Amino acid sequence: MNSTTFVPLGCRECRDGAGLEFDFTMAFQPIVNIKHRTVYGYEALVRGVDQQSAGWVLGQVNESNRYRFDQACRVKAIELAARLGLADKPDCLLHINFLPNAVYRPETCIRATLQAAQEFNIPTSRLVFEVTEGEQVHDEAHLHGIFTEYRRQGFSTAIDDFGAGYSGLNLLANFQPDIIKLDMALTRNIDKDRVRRSIVSGVMLVCHDLGIRVIAEGVETEEELYTLEDMGIELFQGYLLGRPAFEELREPTWPA
Repeated sequence: MNSTTFVPLGCRECRDGAGLEFDFTMAFQPIVNIKHRTVYGYEALVRGVDQQSAGWVLGQVNESNRYRFDQACRVKAIELAARLGLADKPDCLLHINFLPNAVYRPETCIRATLQAAQEFNIPTSRLVFEVTEGEQVHDEAHLHGIFTEYRRQGFSTAIDDFGAGYSGLNLLANFQPDIIKLDMALTRNIDKDRVRRSIVSGVMLVCHDLGIRVIAEGVETEEELYTLEDMGIELFQGYLLGRPAFEELREPTWPA
């Protein structure tokens, strides 16, 4: 799709499926503050309406429908989270993944998102947009423009799966998000791995200096959690604390 054929969508069009030939919904996984034992937020994760996996849904996304899918995901996540009571959970954030290569003009493509946030009474300050480290970004200046516009509109930004690939530090050098999410490639068995502890300590030092919050993803054991907590991390996401729940804002499972 080029600039001459780009037509921005509104909230209502996205709610009606954005002209996609497949339907989808969301599961929600809690992100917790272990220090205060509170729910920091929920990440919206795509699922098929019959509980098919994210891979099944994403397998139907292609160059011709990428923009419409990206726009519909945002509105679907906001609408469903609001219907499930997100607004009634004080200060609880909603994390939404986005596809930077589907955003043609940040100030225009965000229109449906802003309409949905207003319609469903979710302040923009409670929305976090995540771009995965593994997402191939064709134009880094474009991504920088997206981050800048989102912050101007009051949204927070995050780099997801940090440490899963080889571009993490380069991405961080060029784009300073509000949050980075450490991938399980760094957190898995960290209690037994001195090298991983050293790498995470270095990342924590950089993030502290830059004022970036850190979320540890993929935490599955209490040993991993407490090791990371001892290293100064307060925010966690992983099966130990709660699996993605289909169309539900489920409370986390707290470790003993």
